[in-house]
Amino acid sequence: MLEKIEMKFDPEEVIEEFEALTKEAGKVQEETLKKILEENGSTVYLQQWGLNGRTDPEIFKSCVPLVTHKDLEPYIQRIADGDLSPVLTGKPITTISLSSGTTQGRPKFVPFNDELMESTMQIYKTSFAFRNREFPIENGKALQFIYSSKQFKTKGGLAAGTATTNVYRNAHFKKTMRAMQTPCCSPDEVIFGPDFHQSLYCHLLCGLIFRDEVQVVSSTFAHSIVHAFRTFEQVWEELVADIREGVISSRVTVPSMRSAIMKLLKPDPEQADSIYNKCSGLSNWYGLIPVLFPSARYIYGIMTGSMEPYLKKLRHYAGELPLLSADYGSSEGWIGANVNPKLPPELVTYAVLPNIGYFEFIPLRVNLDGLEPTPVGLAEVKLGEEYEIVVTNFAGLYRYRLGDVVKIKGFHNATPELQFICRSNLILSINIDKSTEKDLQLAVEAAARLLVDEKLEVVDFTSHANVATDPGHYVVFWELSGEASDETLQECCNCLDKSFVDAGYVGSRKVNVIGALELRVVKKGTFHKILDHFVGLGGAVSQFKTPRCVGQNNSRLLQILCYDVVKSYFSTAY
Repeated sequence: MLEKIEMKFDPEEVIEEFEALTKEAGKVQEETLKKILEENGSTVYLQQWGLNGRTDPEIFKSCVPLVTHKDLEPYIQRIADGDLSPVLTGKPITTISLSSGTTQGRPKFVPFNDELMESTMQIYKTSFAFRNREFPIENGKALQFIYSSKQFKTKGGLAAGTATTNVYRNAHFKKTMRAMQTPCCSPDEVIFGPDFHQSLYCHLLCGLIFRDEVQVVSSTFAHSIVHAFRTFEQVWEELVADIREGVISSRVTVPSMRSAIMKLLKPDPEQADSIYNKCSGLSNWYGLIPVLFPSARYIYGIMTGSMEPYLKKLRHYAGELPLLSADYGSSEGWIGANVNPKLPPELVTYAVLPNIGYFEFIPLRVNLDGLEPTPVGLAEVKLGEEYEIVVTNFAGLYRYRLGDVVKIKGFHNATPELQFICRSNLILSINIDKSTEKDLQLAVEAAARLLVDEKLEVVDFTSHANVATDPGHYVVFWELSGEASDETLQECCNCLDKSFVDAGYVGSRKVNVIGALELRVVKKGTFHKILDHFVGLGGAVSQFKTPRCVGQNNSRLLQILCYDVVKSYFSTAY
């Protein structure tokens, strides 16, 4: 299969293949499970469940239990420690992926293999084929704000790195990007550089060097694109000077990066003047991206879930350029492709690829007997219902609870189109209340509207359920773009409190079983420190997601936040 990538990329052929797969989604699912179990039936993990070579979905579901990462951790650790027996997969695992680690405070180990790389390329090619129908690009370049973290060796000698690093370091990634006619502007020395601040500066510089050829501006997550152009606002005059003189700024000190950039950089006073005049003519940086990159067709990255709060700022930079949301997956593997690229990020759906894994869906409603409902197959989901996703894949995960809640918004042939709703475990809860990530996001959006008159915005935010006080209460941390008056911030605090509409929360607040919500405003740059902390743990900027709820066990993050608080307000809404 991987050899196929070498061939010329034909978008229409990819779409035809996708149409055929999705028409027979139920049948393809059964075949996929059969293939997974035939390849891995003799593993230590599957042997214990008494499948005895059977591959029927019903027997599989009745024998093999639902699991979380915690259940598989001892098996994955054995592989990382060098156990060469078939622990989770028939073929040996040679690479370990690290999850982003922003949910639990530390990265998780997840197996990575050729089959996962194959499904990554299938997803990339599928969504690109549909994108290219609507927004054709040819012989251009992509300004990709991608960063690779260091790979290291586990105790057993396996290469370990973030999932994005494992993909970017794979030769097939580059071949596929070339085949899709969107090679990256930046040389490898920048993508794999040891210092992400310097890498970001170089990405921006490479974008400007090739500014007339850039047709796509992208990153793994919307947050990275916003972060890149917020940085551009600070360093643009230095970048212009580099283009004018043909010499890179002294802020880039990594020798390999400097020499790679110097091969691309030539003195170009005319281009420098053009960029300088265009930037000087902007009003509050509105429409910056199309001004810098006149051939750009769209902006691309994951824009759903915890990325939604960055869309307002991204649209500000994008002007009239469309925002296209990237595909749906996680460090554990891929699920679906965005085959309706014209939908705005808030409405985007993902069509499940039925051959990249076996998928089950746990209905979110609770049964009358109080027990969790039985998971249903891909062909049995119902329109409009919400489910938690369960994944069985080719890399050793069997009936693995991904922890994502999705809603069925429609069907592409016989495969469901999913809308990402939230992470099931990111919940603020003190008593009987259950406030989700989405509830927090809506509350912050409502309160942030009160800042508009003062021409301020919320740069970033997170929350914490403080149970150290009696009664416990919600704490929301905000970083602002400037100074707001106490009166406005008190109003914002009251608005936040009133905007949490979960019945358990409202009822508990009225009788003071949950205390007044607290708004803590932190110093400028605090969320940058959180990013630095995350990178220091071995994470990659490409995978960074601001944690929207910080648990008690994430003490270092709480420390960073609490140390940087400059103002604090308690709600008087109840």
